[in-house]
Amino acid sequence: MAIYINEPAHTFNEYLLIPGYSSAECRPENVSLKTPLVKFRKGQEEPAIEMSTPMVSAIMQSVSNDTMAIALAKAGGVSFIFGSQTIENEAAMVARVKAHKAGFVPSDSNLRPDSTLADVLALKERTGHSTVAVTDDGTANGKLVGIVSSRDYRISRMTPSDRVETFMTPLAKLVTAPEGTTLSEANDIIWDKKINSLPIVSADGRLVAFVFRKDYAEHKENPNELLDANKRYVVGAGINTRDYKERVPALVAAGADVLCIDSSEGFSEWQKLTLAWIRENYGDSVKVGAGNVVDREGFNVLAECGADFIKVGIGGGSICITRETKGIGRGQATAVIEVCQARDEYFKKTGIYIPVCSDGGIVYDHHITLALAMGADFVMLGRYFARFDESPTAKLLVGGTFVKEYWGEGSNRARNWQRYDLGGSGKLSFEEGVDSYVPYAGPLKENVEKTCLKIKSTMCNCGALSIPELQQKAKLTLVSATSIVEGGAHDVIRKDKGSEVR
Repeated sequence: MAIYINEPAHTFNEYLLIPGYSSAECRPENVSLKTPLVKFRKGQEEPAIEMSTPMVSAIMQSVSNDTMAIALAKAGGVSFIFGSQTIENEAAMVARVKAHKAGFVPSDSNLRPDSTLADVLALKERTGHSTVAVTDDGTANGKLVGIVSSRDYRISRMTPSDRVETFMTPLAKLVTAPEGTTLSEANDIIWDKKINSLPIVSADGRLVAFVFRKDYAEHKENPNELLDANKRYVVGAGINTRDYKERVPALVAAGADVLCIDSSEGFSEWQKLTLAWIRENYGDSVKVGAGNVVDREGFNVLAECGADFIKVGIGGGSICITRETKGIGRGQATAVIEVCQARDEYFKKTGIYIPVCSDGGIVYDHHITLALAMGADFVMLGRYFARFDESPTAKLLVGGTFVKEYWGEGSNRARNWQRYDLGGSGKLSFEEGVDSYVPYAGPLKENVEKTCLKIKSTMCNCGALSIPELQQKAKLTLVSATSIVEGGAHDVIRKDKGSEVR
């Protein structure tokens, strides 16, 4: 006989937080949103990756590319670049994120002295970088003989055939630093000498790397930025349970810090086999999340298989129609609560803390705070990030309103059959996602800052200065349908902002 769970499954919108005692210290500027991304032994070690902002972007074509990954890493979160593309293209996106900012940046724009102005312009068009290293052999680690920057040439007064050696800034006039110079020392040189870039040169004169003034400025503007040990942005990447033996090595080689299995339902042998292969070939050096699950059983299976974090949620995404199409899923709040209870039980038993990611069901900013209070360590968002300038989709004007395109990985447009782990043919038999628009919302930075301020403000109302403290102190109450109506504006005639007298 089937197992019946007679209690209804609830969504975030059916809960409210009850305020707790707020001390004088409970101010947003004192709140920390630091949270672990991957498993660790709590009390004995630090997590290998800890985020400053408890938000990651969804593994979706319409959300997470290299542009999104860079912007979100600057804000303190992690983007999981979509895996429903060729292995080569995904690895290239990862590599671009890792190369974008590294403190010490390997040169990707290099020419020989006998190259021409036409070569300089073509290289700038291809890489987008205006600083070109001139080395004896045109490689990134050849002997440095000069640099070409945009101030070294004027297209209107030169010909495309002019040789680089005739207009470059030669080595004798460059400020350089020896290999072994620290990043702090390099930045001091940049400021003292009033230069924009500093070449790091080995003892035998070979170019090692560049340090750029703009990277220092960016760091000051983005104090929460998430960097690896080499001062490069942290980036995640999606994998599937079909071609992982080829995709994982390519993504690891490209520099991916963390992987995540992209699947519509993670309580399966396919994920066990994928995790087992990664552990057999890489041990614990490759960090990989798994999911999605919605109950205790699903969590425990993936935990025992070695998942570094576990995603929760089936059918709660704004473009997901899995529940409507297949009758599979669970209310997101109920799923998060049960899985987080399982996480805590697993920690007590093993001493290993496996972070939980709430994926889906977030409609309003305060739903993020509710998910965290219910035990989630961070949330994965699709629609939220799809609205921003940095998402990979087109900005369109529809009906007088600016929007961005947004489609589900379960839609025919995505053609992402690999995430449906049922061993079928390479096509979608039916859709589990829709193709849609979302209102355009501008740049990521200011929107994430506003969302984080709301989260911190609510945490202060609960008397909590950190996410673990919120989870200990939070008091949550179910609300009735009438209470939900009462929570919004009601019984008034709202002004049309466009017609207000100014």
